[in-house]
Amino acid sequence: MTTPDPAAKTAPPRHAVIVCHPEPDSFALAMARAYCDAVEARGQLAILRDLYRLGFDPVLKSPERLPSDAFTPAPDVAAELGLLAGAGAFVLIYPLWFGTPPAMLKGYVERVFGAGFSFEMIAGPLHRPKHALLGGKKLLSFSTSAASKEWLEEQRAWLSLQTIFDGYLARAFWMDTPAHVHFGEVRPGLDEAIAAGHLEAVRKEAGRMCDRLGAN
Repeated sequence: MTTPDPAAKTAPPRHAVIVCHPEPDSFALAMARAYCDAVEARGQLAILRDLYRLGFDPVLKSPERLPSDAFTPAPDVAAELGLLAGAGAFVLIYPLWFGTPPAMLKGYVERVFGAGFSFEMIAGPLHRPKHALLGGKKLLSFSTSAASKEWLEEQRAWLSLQTIFDGYLARAFWMDTPAHVHFGEVRPGLDEAIAAGHLEAVRKEAGRMCDRLGAN
């Protein structure tokens, strides 16, 4: 019989914060910092993965595409999986470009979230094993666009994003019901009061997520 590790019970909840924007002074990075600061102020842990500053390679390689029993992740992917292990919440922060997330974030989903995972596992039996990294975990997204959210809804881009990204990721990887906060009309020269209000909304969402993880 294995003796439970007391340290495991007392370890603070972990939030994996994955941000994708090429500009280091972008509003996306400001949101990521606000989220992480709010989490750490609550005594929980934030693991920030700034994909552009990390130089993450989003290109899925042929050996990664068809996992088998002998599947071994590439060294950079293995490092990411190790850092993300044990996270209870996965937070994606990104701008919308042409109605979709940046290609680098999509590549992160393909290479890291999808490491060793195949279509057969997604479309398999109803009671298939949960995804080892993401199964049962919480998914929260923050996005921005230069256009208004109303315009995105008129173009059906918002519905598409919720369907093929948020909803699909949650279903495919057996994650908890996803939540998504979007800020429209975020452009250079954004009014400081509006920016401050958005960042406060991010901090409040971080607090809610801390409460959800703390209740588990």
